Amino acid sequence: MEEKNKITRELIRIGQIVLGNTMYALAVVMFIVPNGLITGGTTGLALFASHTVGIPISLFVSIFNITMFILGAWILGKQFAVTTVISTIIYPVMLGLLEGSGFGGFVLEEKMVAVIYAGILIGGGIGIVMRAGASTGGMDIPSLILKKKFDVNISFSLYLMDCVVLGLQFIVADSHAILYGILLIIVYKVLMSGNVRIQVKVVTRYYERINRLIAERLDCGTSLLHMETGYLHKEQDMILAVIARRDLPKLNQLVMDQDPEAFMIINQIN
Repeated sequence: MEEKNKITRELIRIGQIVLGNTMYALAVVMFIVPNGLITGGTTGLALFASHTVGIPISLFVSIFNITMFILGAWILGKQFAVTTVISTIIYPVMLGLLEGSGFGGFVLEEKMVAVIYAGILIGGGIGIVMRAGASTGGMDIPSLILKKKFDVNISFSLYLMDCVVLGLQFIVADSHAILYGILLIIVYKVLMSGNVRIQVKVVTRYYERINRLIAERLDCGTSLLHMETGYLHKEQDMILAVIARRDLPKLNQLVMDQDPEAFMIINQIN
């Protein structure tokens, strides 16, 4: 029964990753490309390459994502590769299918409406992927590497790279397109909840083992808080960790694998 539940959870998780990446691809094909909008990240680089040298967006995204995936797997390890491989494949595949379908998207007279629709799809799509405990790959990977190697804040490096990508597109776009690109990034970043983090307290008999595994598998710092149980007055330590929203499913699974009777307290914090 437990094995069946595990398979069901994994299938749901894969479905979420596929859905999130499909929403991202729909935003690009339905609103960004037909309305001449620009954006950040891998898609922004792909738009720049498409305008300057004529490389199809889906082809550029495929090459870039695979390159970044190999680099990330080498530096960040096996656990990263497992959570990123689906996005690395699905997003460019969905882009290619939608581009090849002949569907030209929606050309809107008011570009701001296209920005809002695209922002909702991208923000919602990335949010679903993060909730599944996965990464969208692409530009996420250099940020994660910088965090691991040089402790550079992930949000800062992502915003910096978005600015660089927007700057490149300034060569082939007008000032209005740049403004719409900035607004698009703001819309989907807001939908992704900005600086929200998750605080987790774990009460378990196996706190030493789980504490070590959190450091090894999530690359996350922890604190051990001394506590005493209310009924038996048994003294032990409790694990305290502050993690990204995307890491919550991984942490939950890690704890449940080691101790199904563990007690977890989860809070959203800023």
